[in-house]
Amino acid sequence: MISLILSESSLELVPVELEHHPSIISHAQKLGKHPSEILLDNSWHFAAMKGIENELKRGRPDLVHFSILEATTIPLYLQNKMKLYVHTLDDKVISFGKNVHIPKSYHRFEGVIEKLYQEKRITTKDNDLLLEIEEKTFSQLIDEINPSKVIGFSTKGTNSTYEKIAKEITNNACIVLGGFQKGHFSDSVENKITDLYSVGDESFEGHVVIARMLYEYEKTIFM
Repeated sequence: MISLILSESSLELVPVELEHHPSIISHAQKLGKHPSEILLDNSWHFAAMKGIENELKRGRPDLVHFSILEATTIPLYLQNKMKLYVHTLDDKVISFGKNVHIPKSYHRFEGVIEKLYQEKRITTKDNDLLLEIEEKTFSQLIDEINPSKVIGFSTKGTNSTYEKIAKEITNNACIVLGGFQKGHFSDSVENKITDLYSVGDESFEGHVVIARMLYEYEKTIFM
């Protein structure tokens, strides 16, 4: 089984320092929730987010949603040949149970993640794990997985192709993609990556790289 990590993902609740901004308060009131219970979202909270630390890496839960959908609707995942993790920029890790189907509607996804942040675990009626969130750094997650190699994607990496990289993915390998809009991996993440690749001069969105990379890997094991 291989692992896929969306690293430093733009997925977080509104931080304490932004809770009292008018745009945050207004949006929370419309949702009938306290500001601390809603996801930070640049679409609604642009004014509040101006100038905050790591601004370009934050407030894009929709991009994380796209990437999760790509990863969980393919044979590799549905046949339990891949484990998925979402590592957030503020060092939390979301783990997925077997064959978890997240909502295709973003608004329903938003509600599920906000519930997860409150309850820490979401299970079935039979108490089978669906989603779990824990305080955990990227380094701790990698040590826990203990992969044979860690393959990362960045425009700073060595030029290669999806086909060539797919042939290098061994059993228990870990694939790492950024779960953010712009920027590069932090040093703490990049230092854990053993093989860093670039698949083009342009910076592609994470869900595009996931779709292409996992398809090429599936061809090596299913075809």
